[in-house]
Amino acid sequence: MARIFVADLQPNIDINQVFRILDKTLRTNRQGSLYLHLMLGDRTGTVTAMRWNIEPTHAEGLDRGDFVLVRGTTQLFNGQIQIIARDIDHALPASIQADDFEAQDQARNDALWATLNQMLDSVTEPHLRRLVDALLADDALVAAFRQAPAAVKNHHSQVGGLLQHVVDLMRLAEHACQVYPQVDRQLLLVGIWLHDIGKIEELRFDGELSYSQPGQLLGHLVQGVLLVDRAATQLAAGGEPIPEVLLWRIHHMILSHHGRLEHGSPKLPMTLEAILLHQLDNLDAKVNACIQLIQADRDPDSEWTNYQPALERKLFKPSCLPG
Repeated sequence: MARIFVADLQPNIDINQVFRILDKTLRTNRQGSLYLHLMLGDRTGTVTAMRWNIEPTHAEGLDRGDFVLVRGTTQLFNGQIQIIARDIDHALPASIQADDFEAQDQARNDALWATLNQMLDSVTEPHLRRLVDALLADDALVAAFRQAPAAVKNHHSQVGGLLQHVVDLMRLAEHACQVYPQVDRQLLLVGIWLHDIGKIEELRFDGELSYSQPGQLLGHLVQGVLLVDRAATQLAAGGEPIPEVLLWRIHHMILSHHGRLEHGSPKLPMTLEAILLHQLDNLDAKVNACIQLIQADRDPDSEWTNYQPALERKLFKPSCLPG
C-alpha cells in the first residue's frame, strides 16, 4: 500500500503504516479507563492518535523518537484528523523509509541561509560586525541554528523553522525601516537574528521535538543573553570589547521581545528597535499560526475553523490562499 502522508489524511480511512512518535502520554478518560495519547509525525506534519482502554504495559517501550507501525482508522474531530489506533507496534527497520520523515528541504534551507548572510553582510558598524562574525564563526551554533524549529508547536515548528522565521522578520524589517528611518536598521537586524538564538539550546530537535532540561529551567530569552555574552566575553579577552551600552541594547531586545510581562518578558520593550522587533515578531508568529490552523482544518462542510482558544476566535478558511 502506498504511503498516505499526514498532510493528505482524510476521515474514515484505514491506516496501516509507519509514523514517528513525537510525544506520548498516558491519560484517564471520564470513566476512569486508561488510554494512550500520541502525537505522531512524518515529513509533512503531525497527527494525534489514541488507543483506548489499555493496560499500562501496552505503553511500555514506546518512546519519543521511536518509529511505530500503527493500525487503525481516521476520524474527524473538531475539524482535525485524528487516528483511533487498534494496534501500535515497533516498526521493523526494513519498513522505515528515511525520506518519509525528513522534513527539511535542503535546497530551500541553503537559499534561506544565503539570504540571511546577505542581510547580515550589510551590518558594517564595527562593534556589531565583530559580534556577528564571532557568532558566525561558531560552526556548532550555525549548524544548530539552521536545523532548529522556532517553537514546539503553534508557529514555524518544523525543522528549519527558526531560520525561516528570522529571514521573514528581516524582510519585514527592511520595509519597516524605510517607513521609520529613526530606527537603527543595523542594530534591528542583529537583534532579529539573535532574538530567538537561545532556542538552539532551549529545544531538543534530534529526532524528537521537545524542551531540553536547561530550556525548561531557563528559557530561550535567558539562554539567548548568555549565548551572546559568551561571544562578547571572548571578544573582550581578545582586546575587542563590545561597548556596554550596545550590549545592553542587544540584551534588551532579546529579553523584551515577547512584549508583555505575562508572556515571559522580564522587561517591556523600551527602545525603538525593541518595540519594532516585538511587533514584527508577533505579526509573523500570529499570521503563520493562523495559516497553519486553516490548512490543518479538514472539515469540508464548513468555511470556518473551530473556535481557537489561543486566538479567541474562529478563522475564515477562504481567507487563506492556496500555496
